[in-house]
Amino acid sequence: MSLGWPGNALGSTRRSWKRCLGRRRLGVSAESAAPATRSRISGRRREVAAELEESKYQHAEPRLSIYGRSASEWESLAAWFIQHKVHSPNMRWMIQIPRIFDIFKSKKLVPHFAKILENVFLPLFEATINPQKHKKTHVFLKYVTGFDSVDDESKHSDHMFSYKSPKPEEWTTDDNPPYTYYLFYMYANIMVLNNLRKERGLNTFLFRPHCGEAGSITHLVSAFLTADNISHGLNLKKSPVLQYLYYLAQVPIAMSPLSNNSLFLEYSKNPLREFLHKGLCVSLSTDDPMQFHYTKEALMEEYAIAAQLWKLSTCDLCEIARNSVLQSGLSHQEKKHFLGSNYLQDGPEGNDIRRTNVAQIRLAFRHETLCNELSFLVDAVKTEVGINPAKS
Repeated sequence: MSLGWPGNALGSTRRSWKRCLGRRRLGVSAESAAPATRSRISGRRREVAAELEESKYQHAEPRLSIYGRSASEWESLAAWFIQHKVHSPNMRWMIQIPRIFDIFKSKKLVPHFAKILENVFLPLFEATINPQKHKKTHVFLKYVTGFDSVDDESKHSDHMFSYKSPKPEEWTTDDNPPYTYYLFYMYANIMVLNNLRKERGLNTFLFRPHCGEAGSITHLVSAFLTADNISHGLNLKKSPVLQYLYYLAQVPIAMSPLSNNSLFLEYSKNPLREFLHKGLCVSLSTDDPMQFHYTKEALMEEYAIAAQLWKLSTCDLCEIARNSVLQSGLSHQEKKHFLGSNYLQDGPEGNDIRRTNVAQIRLAFRHETLCNELSFLVDAVKTEVGINPAKS
């Protein structure tokens, strides 16, 4: 999938659309692919990197898969990454974890769900604790910005995750754990790993799962409690309460209307425009551009079609692009470069219009509206407990 980012206020509108962060996905792990296939994949990725570097204002977040069927996957992937030199200053890498325990269990590749978690996360803890012993994985992790959880969300599970649910080492049936089960244990491991890496001065990881593309509305509840960002979020339109929570918390949502148009939801019914106007933190994103787009400028297709169909203004497009930089895996210094040195501040104080091309009055309105909503909730709570808001 892909995200977008802002243009120079002195540049043309088209140029402002092109400062974008693209997220491409080739769902082949380096371990599972044959040598010739690995070579072709790396060649194509180098080609993509060269195109991005030449365009100057485009960055990408390609996905690489770790399946959790073997503890050696990380070492193999890191070796492939380093050997073929696929790193680029215009690329950040996301690791996607497919939710396919049931397939591995039915083939007797893993004895229980805990083995999946062990294969995915134990090598990361080992590389964090002893980087000299796991040099390749340690180097590779410097280029990784986060984790994604992927698979068909419409798959139904009869199990309702709760404190009574089996522990991972007790999940020995061939049934796949529910979406919430996956998200909780991924979140728990990523959080502990991040704390350890932060103590050692190493980069940390975001948790940015696919969520709300299909399936139960409870997926969005789970992600609200565990995720840093989500991808898609279509089902938020079915729940005004969850929409409001995502708005109040400004949970970033990367939306992919062209992909959704082919798989789940007609383009004209996509809620991106509605979410943007309500003030949710949305960005435009590509998903599987080799399948759903027709040019090398996949993200430009997303922006151009959205602008034409929904009659989005230049300010709308630049706000979407600014949002994508905020929710991306770019470093603090890179975000300062593209958004301005005060980008962490709320409201217009955090907006450098010379870099983002977003009008100050737009961000002032967003900030004032959000503060008013939060103050309404505070007053409601005070009234509920018998405190006079006017005197407090």
